[in-house]
Amino acid sequence: MGHPVWPLFDLEVRTPVLTLRYVDDELAVELLRVAAAGIHDPAATPFGVPWTDLPSPELERSAMRFYWDTRAATSPESFRLLMAVIVDGVVIGAADVFATHFPQLHQFETGSWLGREFQGRGFGKEMRRACLTLGFDGLGAELALTSAWHDNPASLGVTRSLGYTPTGSRRALRRAVPDVQLTFSMDRDHFATLRRSDITLHGLDPARELLGVSPAG
Repeated sequence: MGHPVWPLFDLEVRTPVLTLRYVDDELAVELLRVAAAGIHDPAATPFGVPWTDLPSPELERSAMRFYWDTRAATSPESFRLLMAVIVDGVVIGAADVFATHFPQLHQFETGSWLGREFQGRGFGKEMRRACLTLGFDGLGAELALTSAWHDNPASLGVTRSLGYTPTGSRRALRRAVPDVQLTFSMDRDHFATLRRSDITLHGLDPARELLGVSPAG
């Protein structure tokens, strides 16, 4: 049964390897179990906001508030599509597509994380390709943006392997200490060279209506 009031609950991106599914409360609980089991070395953080520094159960409660707040704030002018990553029925991590002023800028950003036990198995690149398909083919974007700390080889490796264009660097606070993020972009023409027919979008039309965007043309 569909969700006519909040159609994002029906939004999925499917690849032969994994599925991205918009996070409802049940998926959120599964995601938080994965997060609590560990995402990265506690000595460092790959995130701009170090949410994994919180002890359990505050980590889970804070993240759940974030999921609820993000859902409630969704509008055509600012949205964040938080997606659970599912492999063989098991939640292994999260990916998201987010944008501000999308109707005017036609650009989006991506982010993701995987539980430590699922890292190093090629899922990161497949997740990114799924997100790019949602942004470009699903939402009709013209530009994709991404960034990572200078010492995050996993994220940077995915970005470079997909042929993003480096756009520079920026200083940002990392656990209250200044550090450097590297920034990248990808346009529609380059994405066309990466497009795969085996990545499919589901529940898209009602989701586009809610987000106030037109199909890619």
